[in-house]
Amino acid sequence: MNHASGGGGKPLPMSVDKISFLLDRLGADCSPLQYLRELTQNAIEAIQRTGKPGQVTWDVDWTQYDLGGGGPMKVCIIDTGDGMTGDEMIQFINQLSSSGSEQSFTGNYGVGAKIAAATKNPAGMIYQSWKNGDGYMVQLEKNSSSGEYGLRQWPLKDGTYSYFIPLDDAVKPAEIGDHGTKVVLMGVNKSDITISPPPEAASPSRWISKYLNTRYFQFPAGMTIKAREGWDSPRTDKDRNLLRTIAGQKPYLDQHAIASGVEALSGVKVHWWILKDESAISNNSGFIDSAGHVAALYQNELYDRATARAGTALLQRFGILFGYKFIVLYVEPVPSKSQSLTTNTARTTLLLDGEKLPWDEWAYEFRAKMPKRLAEFVNEKAAALSEKDYTGNIKDRLKNIMDLYKVSRYRPAPAGVYLSDELSAVHVGWSPFSGAKSEGGGGTGKHVGAESKGQRDGEIGNIYHLFEKKGGVPSEKSAADPFPIVKWVSVENGTRDADDGMEDKAATFIRGQNTLLANADFRVFADMISRLTKEKDTGSGPGLQDVVREIVHQWFEQALVETVIGIQQLSGSKEWGPEEIERALSAEALTSAVMQRYHVYIACRRELGARFGKLAAPS
Repeated sequence: MNHASGGGGKPLPMSVDKISFLLDRLGADCSPLQYLRELTQNAIEAIQRTGKPGQVTWDVDWTQYDLGGGGPMKVCIIDTGDGMTGDEMIQFINQLSSSGSEQSFTGNYGVGAKIAAATKNPAGMIYQSWKNGDGYMVQLEKNSSSGEYGLRQWPLKDGTYSYFIPLDDAVKPAEIGDHGTKVVLMGVNKSDITISPPPEAASPSRWISKYLNTRYFQFPAGMTIKAREGWDSPRTDKDRNLLRTIAGQKPYLDQHAIASGVEALSGVKVHWWILKDESAISNNSGFIDSAGHVAALYQNELYDRATARAGTALLQRFGILFGYKFIVLYVEPVPSKSQSLTTNTARTTLLLDGEKLPWDEWAYEFRAKMPKRLAEFVNEKAAALSEKDYTGNIKDRLKNIMDLYKVSRYRPAPAGVYLSDELSAVHVGWSPFSGAKSEGGGGTGKHVGAESKGQRDGEIGNIYHLFEKKGGVPSEKSAADPFPIVKWVSVENGTRDADDGMEDKAATFIRGQNTLLANADFRVFADMISRLTKEKDTGSGPGLQDVVREIVHQWFEQALVETVIGIQQLSGSKEWGPEEIERALSAEALTSAVMQRYHVYIACRRELGARFGKLAAPS
């Protein structure tokens, strides 16, 4: 043991057994179009090594198409980078962790294209590269017999074999001069049309443009990136069969914004844009993310992108409850010297100290420090709300039975004079509309119930529980309001979008902000309004439906509010962990909570009768 630790011998280097299995397994972790990024990034770095401006082009391999008599169209990428010799291609392409750029945990890993592209193209990746005017070709493929990845061996005219062959300039792309590289993707089978989008791709006719535009924030100076669109139209049709220039999200957002800025928070910078209210919000979605969304920004690339419903939910967590279709947020982590910021090997997600990004912490701080212009915009959109505030009426009805909900009167405080039990915690967050902020991190404050000894039973199997500090949590009395802030939203007045995930659902609860968004368009509410309006005598005059709507919404709002308060009271119990609470407060669960019509119907009829007199008998 002492001899070994003293370095008495040469260590045996670790090797990889069944490397093809490793490649396939890592490839399964990549997003379906990840290879577009990997090959594009390799091309960019190859151009940067020349020290000169350059071009990257995603196109049909027209040479193979024409020589093959119009066979299946193969997609290829062409760059004007520094190129490779035949020997260099063997080194860089046939070794798993080898790259022409310097490898590092924050830079190039040397595995991206091999993982993301080779596993999607077992029929072959053809590399053609020119350096100092000379061209060479290799083909990386998966052997159908052995299942192993490797370079094809070519028979030469002199009877020998080689893993690369020289190329005649007759097949050199027009974009390439003395140096550059072309990579052709053959697909799973040689008959595959690889210029066609995979099933997972968005915008089928612009799938390469859309992916690269939304993957990159911006490209380095001196880079021209293009991608073919409309390849199935005649090549003479320059209006449809064309090369689109790709610039990334930043140039588009800057051009289409009415306001933008950067907000510095703890360990992160939040870049924000308010987009113009124009048709481009939806019309440009074919090649760019033109509507509200959220992403993480790192080294001019976008990770963890959330669009559509996922984007709406994340924007709401950042306090953008209204007008979210026009808001774009990119969070750029600024790690301290002791922190590590990098990506996973497949470059599918961004990691801070090996963990997922702390979105909730950043959202909470952003809500508290929302830029003035952005807050004004959200409030302008919120001004379209036309519902009255029913909170006072609901509180009056419930005040005599609030003890049934066991609503907390205490909250943790280091200098508190009371001791309270964490297990009876009710989480009450801060809403931008409440006029107050919670005192806990991550957007919620803990409010705990009646004084108790704070002791827990049932902790068997862990000796350390015997050393738990007894006596409960230091706390102070709290006047926090457990009632959520309620806002009625609808497509008609522009306070919600039809594709925001609330369609045909009763409500959405944003727990971190203690805010309940009730869907005025929900058919159960609309049916109740219609039914009660018909039952009332026609002699009551105009405005009857508005009054009925007000009463119906008020009583359904009470059902939703009681559900939220009641569910939060379960928080912290043995059977109700965070995941269970989240499911119980989901849009689907809140919809279930209002599906009982009888009691709401009777309450509404009674109130309408008190206001207008007897209603017609139900038919």
